[in-house]
Amino acid sequence: MDASTDPFAMFKDWLEAAGKSEPNDPNAMSVATVGTDGMPSVRILLLKGMDERGFVFYSNHHSRKGQELAATGKAALCFHWKSVRRQVRVCGDIMAVSAEESDAYFNSRARGSQLGAHASLQSQPLESRAVLEARVAAIDQQYANASVPRPEHWGGWRIVPSEIEFWQDGDFRLHDRFQFKRPADSSGVSPAGAWNVLRLFP
Repeated sequence: MDASTDPFAMFKDWLEAAGKSEPNDPNAMSVATVGTDGMPSVRILLLKGMDERGFVFYSNHHSRKGQELAATGKAALCFHWKSVRRQVRVCGDIMAVSAEESDAYFNSRARGSQLGAHASLQSQPLESRAVLEARVAAIDQQYANASVPRPEHWGGWRIVPSEIEFWQDGDFRLHDRFQFKRPADSSGVSPAGAWNVLRLFP
């Protein structure tokens, strides 16, 4: 396997290839965060956007992940496509996407998902399923004759990658690994569009 000079173009090609054979959600990814106590946490989310600025996903900002992202400003992603035996890892800084981007995505969601974003106190203790269903029904009644607005505490995050690694399974565990890493200038800032590419031992 040869590496591209553009990790975003390479990722798009791999995601498209995975979409042809993955049985469910080729855009599923593990999102890893770290709490202020140093304890790591990981969960599966769906990638909802990607361009040269980074990788975008949406969530409740009051959730555990939201609090950890806000506190540390960093995260890592991992995509694993078993059907094509490939993996991509991403790590970098986190930025909140604009309100306009969050609104546009929220408005594209099914009404049931919009109601759930209002009703769920994500990561908080829940007495029973009935309590959740009652909250959803109340929100549905509140907006019975109107569109459901995006909650202020719900929106998008963008991971701005400092490192992207591509892994392709190989026979006898002689895998192909390519690491794209942004070089930093004397100020510690990585220039946009610049990447160092290394082939790594498996």
